[in-house]
Amino acid sequence: MPELSKILFLDIETAPLTATWSDMDPKLAHFWNEKVTLLRQRIPERYPEESTGESKFQEAGIFAEFGRIVCISVGYLYALDGTYHIREKSFAGEDEYSILMEFATLLNHSYNTSDCYLCGHNVKEFDLPFIARRMIIHNIPLPSILNVAGRKPWEVRFLDTMEMWKFGDYKHYTSLNLLCTVLNIPTSKDDMDGSQVASVYYIEKDLERIVTYCEKDVLATAQVYLRLIGESLLEVDEC
Repeated sequence: MPELSKILFLDIETAPLTATWSDMDPKLAHFWNEKVTLLRQRIPERYPEESTGESKFQEAGIFAEFGRIVCISVGYLYALDGTYHIREKSFAGEDEYSILMEFATLLNHSYNTSDCYLCGHNVKEFDLPFIARRMIIHNIPLPSILNVAGRKPWEVRFLDTMEMWKFGDYKHYTSLNLLCTVLNIPTSKDDMDGSQVASVYYIEKDLERIVTYCEKDVLATAQVYLRLIGESLLEVDEC
């Protein structure tokens, strides 16, 4: 089991590349239309027949080709007087390149050894692939811990609380909010949820609210991880 101080807990918040559908590059808009057509076939309950690229524009933010990162929040645990505490930091703003560069610098400097791990909820399917793809788009060299090409599964240093909760059941999906609820852990969804990030970012222009929400997700994930491995939760005043 990884040493707790060697785990970096993280979460990202994303939004479409542009504020409105009409602002999208026409070439990308064409491919987004094609994407929505495929999604109508694969997930008709979420993308009904009348769905178009324009009507589903807000969902472009969950795909790295059509979205951007507006916040990466991280947290690490440290021991003090026999108990663990969490320290958090966020990289956020309008310049995605700077966000990714600052995060890459952190990974290269502090999480570049074989005993370090990255942990998040659904992080293997969403957060880390999204970060890696956006880094490549910006021509940023991938930090070693993110560069998993050619590695064997046991060499990949990602910890996923959703995967841990599955216990081998590959069909089972559990949101962080639900998991916090059933485990009696304070939830991060008391102010907003991921579907609201784009409007809060582009319309309300309230980046601080997004940062607060993202940091709450990081804390909730750390608490869930501690519970799953049988460790004591952080004190309430750390939440």
